[in-house]
Amino acid sequence: MKNVADNRVQLLGFLGQEVDLRELSQGNKLARLSLATSDFKKAPNGQTERVTTWHNLVAWGEVAEQVEQALKKGSRIQLYGKIANRSFETKEGVKKYSTEIVVTGFELA
Repeated sequence: MKNVADNRVQLLGFLGQEVDLRELSQGNKLARLSLATSDFKKAPNGQTERVTTWHNLVAWGEVAEQVEQALKKGSRIQLYGKIANRSFETKEGVKKYSTEIVVTGFELA
């Protein structure tokens, strides 16, 4: 079997904020953004209602630059990437956990 990553994500949704592009040490670029996806479920009253889920996205390097140039709040995109889990400690010493989608590619939908 070829070396194929099992951790792959494909989402279709709308950007919920303007892209936050930052240049880090040694010139590496990081873009942060959020994506809203929708699903539908049946409510207790029998009506179908839309359920929105928000996803935290990050893009690095060249992809970060492309995201910043091509996308704006409200853009409808299809993205490709992988799920990344990380933990960090706050200034108060509390350990927090975060799940993000690392964007490896995208297209306007």
